[in-house]
Formats: sequence, C-alpha cells, structure tokens
Amino acid sequence: MKKSLELQEFDDYCKKVVDKHKIPGFTIGLASYGEMFFERGYGYRNVKEKLPINSDTLFGIGSVTKSLTCVAIMQLQEQGNLSVHSPVTYYIPEFKTPNKEYTDKITIHHLMTHTTGIPPLATLYATLKRSILNDQDDYEYINIKQLEELNSLPSIKSTEQLLSFMADQDYEFLGEPGKEFSYLNDGYALLGIIIERVSGQSYESYLKSHILSPLKMNHSVFYFEELAHYENITTIYDSCVSNNKIEVFRSNNHWEGPPMIAAAFLKSTVNDMLKYAEIFRNNGKSGNVRILKPESVEQMLTPFIECDVGKYYGYGLRIIPDFFGYKLVGHGGAIKGSRTKMFVLPELNLTSIAFANLQTAPTVELTTSALTNFLGKGVKQSNIHLKEIDVPLKKLKQYEGHYASQELMNIQIWVDNGKLTIKTAELPTTELIPVNKDLFLLKLGAFREFIRFLRNSRGEVFRVLFMVRQLTKLE
Repeated sequence: MKKSLELQEFDDYCKKVVDKHKIPGFTIGLASYGEMFFERGYGYRNVKEKLPINSDTLFGIGSVTKSLTCVAIMQLQEQGNLSVHSPVTYYIPEFKTPNKEYTDKITIHHLMTHTTGIPPLATLYATLKRSILNDQDDYEYINIKQLEELNSLPSIKSTEQLLSFMADQDYEFLGEPGKEFSYLNDGYALLGIIIERVSGQSYESYLKSHILSPLKMNHSVFYFEELAHYENITTIYDSCVSNNKIEVFRSNNHWEGPPMIAAAFLKSTVNDMLKYAEIFRNNGKSGNVRILKPESVEQMLTPFIECDVGKYYGYGLRIIPDFFGYKLVGHGGAIKGSRTKMFVLPELNLTSIAFANLQTAPTVELTTSALTNFLGKGVKQSNIHLKEIDVPLKKLKQYEGHYASQELMNIQIWVDNGKLTIKTAELPTTELIPVNKDLFLLKLGAFREFIRFLRNSRGEVFRVLFMVRQLTKLE
C-alpha cells in the first residue's frame, strides 16, 4: 500500500489547481483493498462561513448515477427478469422515434452503451426547466440564448410526459443502433423506467433496497430533504464566462429532474462511494456483501465501443484498457454545483472518488493526477502520447462552422491567426491544438478535452464529437 506521504507531489499540485481554477472546495479519497489511505479536503464546502470539506460532505454525484442504474439492470438480469439484449419496446411499448425500423432494433444494451444512434435531445433540459427557471438570483449569469431555447420547451414532470416528448422529436439517427457512440441521458431515463416496470418498485426504492442499504451507504440519497438534519452538505457554486474569463459565484438552487433520476441525481459522499466502488474492484463484492456476480461485473467492464481517445464505454462505465499498463475503469459526473469522478484500478486493488462543488472544476484531471502519482509518475504525465502536428490553413478551414444539438449545446469553431479556435457558452474562447487527423486537443489550465471531427461518405466534415456528444454542423 502506498502511504499518503508518497502522494506529496499530487497534494502540492492539487492546492495550486484548486486556487487557479477558483474551485470553492475539492475532496478526494483513495483506498487500497477497501481501506482509505489518502484523504484530503481542499478549500471549503461553504466559502463564506469557512466550513470544512471532507469525506463525509454530501454532493450530487451527477452521471456516476448511471453506473448504479446499470448495476440494477444487471441484478435484474441475474434474477432472470430481463435480458440486456431484449428490445426496449418489449418493456416500454410507448417508446417511439422517427425511424420505426431502428426503434425496433434498439436494445437495453444500446441504452447502456449510448449506442442507440439517437442524437442528443433536449429531454433533460425540459425535465430541469422548472429548476433552472428558479435560478432567478443567477439570471445575470445565464446565457440569454440558452434561456430563450429553454423557454420554448415544455416542462416534463412525469414518465408519461417524458415518453411523449421523446416520441414527438424530429431528428435523423446518427447511424444504425450499435454503430455510433453519442452520450444520451434519455437512454438512462428509459433504463430507469425499465427497472421500475420489471421490479415493481420505484427506481429510488429499488436502488435503496438492493444497492444503497446492503452497502450501508447511509448518507446516499436522491433528495437532499432525506437528510434534513445532516449539516455536512456542500453549498453549491456555479460559474459563467465574463470578459473571456470564468467567474465563480454561489448559487442556492439545486436542479432536480425526477423523470430523469436514473441518469444523474443520486447524492453521496466520498466514504459512501468508496464502498460502492469496491464492487468493481472485488468482482461484485463490497466487504462481505455481494451485489453482483463476477460475470456481471465482467460484462459491465467490457469495452464495447470507443467513446474518446484511448477510452471505451462499457455498461455505465468508461474503460481505459491501457493506463500505464493497467486497466482503469470509472465514470464522471457533472451537475449544477458538483463535478465527480470515480476511478478503479482493479489489478492494483485501488479505488478512488473525488468531488468538487463547482461543475466546471477539472475533477477528472485532478483524480487522474492522483493515480499517476500513486504509480510513481509525474502528476502531469499522460498515458496518451500525442504531439502537436502541422495542419495547413486550407485544411483548418474545413472545420469552421457552427455545431449544435437539440440538447441546447452550441459551439462555434473558426480559424483565428492560423489557429483553430472554439467558443462555447461554458468556456472562454480557446485555441484547439491539432494532434492527429481530424483530432484536436482543448487545453484550459488543468482541463483537457479531445475534439474529433467526423466526415460523411463524401469526405466532408459534418459532425463533431465534443464532450462525448455528436453535434451536427449547421453552417
């Protein structure tokens, strides 16, 4: 086991990054064979009152929730109640898309791996509409165009409304089910519905009785009100771009979207999530409690489809087959007031979980740095070796344009002084570094993101894979 002193380089680096990125609070825990050996809190859970942040501080875990949803699906498969290769329409006859042939081909497996072929839709934002419009104190920071787009959406309050909204959307598939990867929160809302219909329980009740309670995750809840007398809950902070710089501010309004609860809405702590991460280290067991059979864990950790450079998607988990010679699995989560990362190195019996109380915090990069330091490497060392290449101006011009999706995501890309440049509502205008054919790297402080341009059968750039979502080129 590594001693905490051996992560001194990470500790020093983390303090600098937290300060540079204006992160109000960041907390991380690493465990070996289930025993915590490195535990740190940087900054505060409440800056004004200088309240400490630690491994028992409660955060929204965002899309890490998706892995728990997949654990529930695998449990139901073990019980013989469903098969991941069954069509979604068998369980949800109301599920409809503009392409009936493809609709009938979409299976539970496709939902779990984001390979339905359905492009990003506005369903999540329609579900969050009431919460977002309650951000009255934050209106001066909200992107006006996004606010106008949000106002044009209905407010989804139920499963029936969610299914009706999805059925009414007009779009072209990215490809045949199973062929294209594009992150789709809607797919996990559908998985939540399947869990309810197959189990006869609400999604929340099923997860509590089959995962949270058996693992004694006593501070893991779906609504903050469930821990009304628990004081160690983070204050949430938000950010905006002002004068091409990221400004951080306090916000008092949590976003909730019950019809999409299976996609992103569990709340938890470092200590609780380390108990959960054990099942991926220990073949389905955490302590003496078995949550899944080993073969179900193996299926979840299968790299079914490439989702990013050197990364693949399994069932609710991302897999890096070669992280300095080891298999690394995990998932991240980002929701208002929180950014989360869970990592597991099964071969080294290492688990880790980290939270920041700011959605734009580089939590993924910081957690990765902790693992590289654990492996005896420099905190900035990467397992991906790509160098900047020269791309002629004429070729750079091919990438220019406005790319968007129905999920209210818009990016503008253009050439400025011979450099490809990107602008989004969430990030300052930033140069893109070419590192391979149609592949660029966005670097902003500690934050890293690969951007891949996609070409059609005629060789024309027509989409971009950005933030693991395929956006269509509009002009």
